[in-house]
Amino acid sequence: MSWLAIWLIGVGVADVVRSLARPLWVSAACGVGSVVLLSALSGLGEIHEVAVLAASIVPLVGWVWLADRAQRRATGHRRALLALGSGVTLLIAFSGWAEPISGPLGQWLESMTVLHREATGADATHALLVVAVLLVNVATANLVVRLVLVSIGAVRPMDPARVDPPVGPAAELRGGRLLGPMERLLIVGLGLAGQVTAAGLVIAAKGILRFPELQAKRSDTEEVTGVGIDAVTEYFLVGSFTSWLFALTSLALIR
Repeated sequence: MSWLAIWLIGVGVADVVRSLARPLWVSAACGVGSVVLLSALSGLGEIHEVAVLAASIVPLVGWVWLADRAQRRATGHRRALLALGSGVTLLIAFSGWAEPISGPLGQWLESMTVLHREATGADATHALLVVAVLLVNVATANLVVRLVLVSIGAVRPMDPARVDPPVGPAAELRGGRLLGPMERLLIVGLGLAGQVTAAGLVIAAKGILRFPELQAKRSDTEEVTGVGIDAVTEYFLVGSFTSWLFALTSLALIR
């Protein structure tokens, strides 16, 4: 899974840079640069390894470009998600041919006390995959959730020419972009610690905490211009389930 770990770090870095409002080409260059640099530091220099990692750059750049395009329009979200999914599927399919992480990066990871093999049972490849999963659960997962919400019409596409505050369900349930990464990281962390039941409690707690806000919108269903309970509930449920599925899928990769 060393190829997948390196590729996911590249995707995560690109999306973090993009979330900082950097130009699209800068985020793509940072993502590709991360893949190249980590490949070199990991000792993955065989011809087949170079070929697979080079091929993986295509879906990485495709994801960066298509996701940005889909955010600004009401179409293209499926192609963006397909680019991300194809990259993950490609690298999982060929993971049996991947060599373990070695080189300077592997030696450094193996030397870290917290990741020591005898203490945790984890090797350098698994440690790098954990880092990759945690990284993509920040900005990348937020982007996946937004694309799904745009695809069902729960959120409006971004308009780069306007700086108006958010409207609709996104304005009613504020804090989602911050709470989402926090809950996903908590779910993955608890899952790695073997506390899957506690991760389920996090999911239940979010529903309980959001319930008063959803109830407060019930009276708006009679207003023509207001955002009713149905729209807010759909936004909350679809966004939350997408976020949770992303976190649980990530956890499955490293368990």
